[in-house]
Amino acid sequence: MTFEGLSAKLQEVTRKLRGKARITESDLKEMLREVKLALLEADVNYAIVKEFINTIQEKALGQDVLKSLTPGQQVIKIVKDELVELLGGTESKINFTPNPPTVIMLVGLQGSGKTTTAGKLANLLRKQGKKPLLVACDVYRPAAIKQLQVVGGQLNIPVYANETSKDVVKIARQAIDVAISKLNDVVILDTAGRLHIDEDLMNELKNVKANVKPHEILLVVDSMTGQDAVNVAKAFNEALGIDGIVLTKLDGDTRGGAALSVKKITGRPIKFVATGEKLSDIEVFHPERMASRILGMGDVLSIIEKAEEAINLEDAEKLEKQLKKKKDLDLDDYLTQLKQIKKMGSFSSLLKMIPGMSALKDVKIDDKGFERIEAMISSMTKEERKNPKLLNGNRRVRIAKGSGTTVQEINKFMKSFEMTQKMMRQMKDSKNMKKMMKGINPNDLKGMLK
Repeated sequence: MTFEGLSAKLQEVTRKLRGKARITESDLKEMLREVKLALLEADVNYAIVKEFINTIQEKALGQDVLKSLTPGQQVIKIVKDELVELLGGTESKINFTPNPPTVIMLVGLQGSGKTTTAGKLANLLRKQGKKPLLVACDVYRPAAIKQLQVVGGQLNIPVYANETSKDVVKIARQAIDVAISKLNDVVILDTAGRLHIDEDLMNELKNVKANVKPHEILLVVDSMTGQDAVNVAKAFNEALGIDGIVLTKLDGDTRGGAALSVKKITGRPIKFVATGEKLSDIEVFHPERMASRILGMGDVLSIIEKAEEAINLEDAEKLEKQLKKKKDLDLDDYLTQLKQIKKMGSFSSLLKMIPGMSALKDVKIDDKGFERIEAMISSMTKEERKNPKLLNGNRRVRIAKGSGTTVQEINKFMKSFEMTQKMMRQMKDSKNMKKMMKGINPNDLKGMLK
């Protein structure tokens, strides 16, 4: 996962600082050396690392910090603040025109994920109340138009394509006319890419920019290409003048240097990040939240937003009323809650947003385990779901065969479910809530999540 190595190293540095009653210049020097190495290993541009370290050193050596009662926390705050600044400072939004449609042109190299990003962005903007139109402007790559049509079909978002024309400017203008007639307030142009930056590519994009005058030009960059991603961003910005960046494949096995370098090098903000393969896996980029995640401070706001987006309020209230009437949580209720959590994204990604949970290094989350649990419950009869005590040995053998699992897996799940039932009973008694919260031990969580 992106930032995993960097995050682990920086969290180790901050952990050491928290325990110090006093911080000397020697302590700071050692801490900054570790931070510097962590950033360089994460493939962050050397000049940026040097400036970052110098800024922290200058601020951390101030008398207010060294003489403070909590110097370790002060230094951690400085590191976080500078990391936020490095990532862009504040969230950067799309500039929607007051006279729709807003035209967004996606540019980038072939293979960066432009077409999929076009669909993801359209899906995200629709959730925000917009009515997007996708436009196939890649007239060179084989099956590029078909790919966009498939993506649009999966999302039920309209796609405009003119398969008889090679004139990209003409296609874009026709699409804008269609958008006006169909009341689409956002037009997303999926333009052609190349395997490398060349003059023909840039001239075509400049031509579209000059004639169509898009309100936003977003560069789609594959974050897994490391420093090459920064070089691509710099070249596109100098030649075309981009308004923002979309980083794709941020869930991949990458060191994250692109995200930490691209804003500083280009002067253009990261506006969105694609965090997975699903067409819902895109989010607005929040520098402060990302910095908190990297430093292991969690990202509760993003969890709340994901919950608000994924969980239907009426369904949640209905389930709450049902649970209050029942003595125990049954397996139908459990399955309903499981499906709601799945809508929020992978459990492993959600866990990293919980403050302090990133410190549990030994916890291994298998998101496919949720699918196995869903298969187990779906293989049960209605009576068995309502009354799990009916699940004797023979029934468990039948369920294992029906769900493609083993009896051992079913036994393990049912033991976990019984623990959940017990917790739900305690939660009904509000007097026990504080006792429960005080009794939660991170080491216990390790055992439950393995």
